[in-house]
Amino acid sequence: MAKPKYDGVVQAVHYQPDGQVDWVRVYLRRGPTFSDYVLLTRQTLLEHLKSGKRYWVGQRIPLLAGTFEVTEPLHVVTKDGREALVVGEETSGRDHLRGVPVI
Repeated sequence: MAKPKYDGVVQAVHYQPDGQVDWVRVYLRRGPTFSDYVLLTRQTLLEHLKSGKRYWVGQRIPLLAGTFEVTEPLHVVTKDGREALVVGEETSGRDHLRGVPVI
């Protein structure tokens, strides 16, 4: 199986009390390497996804620098005029990053 191509790896998420994503901790691709982790707000992440960037859920493999174990892609779903950040085939219209550790 071919290695997936991605622009960032989502490592952790923090939700607001209403269940909406507040921010995510991600590693961003910087050319052939990746950054240290950075925090992206929900709005910034939505803008990146809408512009065509690809984010996957995963974890950095210890002692292997920019090597990640990724599981599923993250995408935006629109339902009833509301945008939701989801992993997998979730269609509830609410943010749900399944498999991402909550901080």
